Amino acid sequence: MAQSVTFWFDCTCPFAWLTSRWIKEVEKVRDIEVTFEPMSLSVLNEGRDLDAGYMEMMEANWGPARVAAKIAVEAPEKVDEFYTAMGTRIHTEGQGGKKGFGAYDAIIEQALDDVSLPADFATVANTDEMDDTLKKFHNRGISEVGDEVGTPVVKFGHTAFFGPVITRVPTGEEAGELFDASVRLAQFPYFFELKRSRTEDPQV
Repeated sequence: MAQSVTFWFDCTCPFAWLTSRWIKEVEKVRDIEVTFEPMSLSVLNEGRDLDAGYMEMMEANWGPARVAAKIAVEAPEKVDEFYTAMGTRIHTEGQGGKKGFGAYDAIIEQALDDVSLPADFATVANTDEMDDTLKKFHNRGISEVGDEVGTPVVKFGHTAFFGPVITRVPTGEEAGELFDASVRLAQFPYFFELKRSRTEDPQV
């Protein structure tokens, strides 16, 4: 039987992106069934006292998360593809770090076209139409791990963690071994975290 994995992501987070690419590698070497669900750094940081530049990034991040929420409701089979299309542009092609409401509009339109979804899905990016739905997805992930974390949140079977946080994407059997280790840790109900200071930036 396939191992169930639920992966909560924010399109704009480089750490979620690398972890998601690892999961895509794991799909090649392990029998897993992955469900991608949106969460949002903009929701997570709403109302917090953060510096102006970061808050402008959070304004920009609403758009991709809202569109992802609409897709998760109306075309859930396309969430994975949409995330890949968005993430490739934002991270692999270096089009991330945008600031201000609507900053990702063009990328959203291109990604929707890539995955053959209606162009009018993009209209929710700059309205609050999907905010309640987005927050439900977000809160479902956060409820698994607590609100002192960010993205990604990954659930292995019945247990979720923030992370794994990685800066490079393992491939082949190495990807499988990291997955096996994560699943094994998730089997201990009293295990909560491992952490060390990160010494390198994400290498996308």
